[in-house]
Amino acid sequence: MAPYVLTALVAIAAGVFIGYLLRKRVGEKAIGSAELQAKNILLEAEANADNIKKEKILEAKEETHRMRSALESELRERRNEVSKTEKRISQKEEHIERKLESIERREEGLVKRERSMNEKHKEIDEYLAKQVAELEKISGYSREEAKHLLLEEVEKDVRKDASQLITKIETEAKEEADKRAKEVITLAIQRCAADHVAETTVSVVPLPSDDMKGRIIGREGRNIRAIETLTGIDLIIDDTPEAVILSGFDPVRREIARIALEKLIVDGRIHPARIEEMVQKATKEVNTIIKEEGEQACFETGVHNLHPEMVKLLGRLKYRTSYGQNVLKHSIEVSLLAGMMASELGYDSKLARRAGLLHDIGKSIDHEVEGTHVEIGVNICKKYKESWKVINAVEAHHGDVEATTMEAVLVGAADALSAARPGARRETLESYIKRLENLENIANTTKGVDKSYAIQAGREIRVAVKPNQVSDDEIPMLARDIAKKIEAELEYPGNIKVNVIRETRAVEYAK
Repeated sequence: MAPYVLTALVAIAAGVFIGYLLRKRVGEKAIGSAELQAKNILLEAEANADNIKKEKILEAKEETHRMRSALESELRERRNEVSKTEKRISQKEEHIERKLESIERREEGLVKRERSMNEKHKEIDEYLAKQVAELEKISGYSREEAKHLLLEEVEKDVRKDASQLITKIETEAKEEADKRAKEVITLAIQRCAADHVAETTVSVVPLPSDDMKGRIIGREGRNIRAIETLTGIDLIIDDTPEAVILSGFDPVRREIARIALEKLIVDGRIHPARIEEMVQKATKEVNTIIKEEGEQACFETGVHNLHPEMVKLLGRLKYRTSYGQNVLKHSIEVSLLAGMMASELGYDSKLARRAGLLHDIGKSIDHEVEGTHVEIGVNICKKYKESWKVINAVEAHHGDVEATTMEAVLVGAADALSAARPGARRETLESYIKRLENLENIANTTKGVDKSYAIQAGREIRVAVKPNQVSDDEIPMLARDIAKKIEAELEYPGNIKVNVIRETRAVEYAK
């Protein structure tokens, strides 16, 4: 068995070797063939690349030639345009030069004329001076003295004629204007009956018992400090039985503090956390009331399409007073009065009502923004795109600017009418007395006045003149001068009647 096995192994080894040699030969042939094919491919690729390169070079040369031709053509056109422009410019320059020459010639002529005119003026002045000197010698008065005398005579005549004319015109105008004005105003007042609400800068909160005062103050005053810090309002806890006073100039904050304090008293749990919660609830409640009041005011006056923020600002006027008069009620009344008067006179009643409702809107935030309520109101109306007619009415209702529409005039009249109603406004005694004193001082410092008396709660001033200094013809002018001084120097609600009286008395004694 061993020799056969050995022979078989030898045969297998020989077969493997022969196979290996055959594979090697076949592989070498395949490699040679592949290398040959690769070389052929490389040669073909190089040939194709050369052809492509030549084609691209030719295309680039053609494109360059075409672009060069286009540029040369465009350059020729530009040169032609430049040459035409240069020709036009040169023509214009020649035309301007001709005009300048003409102007220079005219200036020379004007200078010559001016010189001749100056010489003539000098001659005329010298002649006039000689004439004036001769007149001064003849009359015995200097030029200034004669002018002063002449002006005095002319002024007396003019004032006399003006007084007579004013009296005549006023008499004729009053007969018709007073009748018509009384009809319009009476009708408007009869149809508009607004409530008057007077408020102050303090609010009083009733307490169930005096023991509640200690709970409001809290341990070491922590509760009262929390309330004052969160609301910005001062709490005055004194000997007043079963009451706490809230003091502050911001009426909205004062109302929030009042509602929050009432809620705390009802709840009974008073501590800083509960105070903060109640203040937040009161703030939401007041904001809701403000919105509802603004919407109600718009509904009452028939004013629509107001910006929501303006409606809220109107609602804030519920908590604002002026001379004790509630500003929201006043604005509603002015709106209705202006609208009724506009309707009677044939003007735009909707515009008058809208302007009347918004005329004092600046007072809603005048505690927070610098400026007069008129300036603030104008800025608010401009911000929320109100018409120029409404803006003019707001701006002119106190006479700061001239009213450019009849509706603006009616708003100013309605504002004065609402403020002048009996009981509508109140003043402190000190300011009231001061205003009366100023009113009498203005009249007493006028030339020719003997005495003056403010009557009818400052609605009228009676002025007695010196009969030897003021004639009957000069009385209308004197009354007008006093009225103008009052308008310029005093601030007052409504109108003030100036009544000038001249009386001549003859006294004789029987012996």
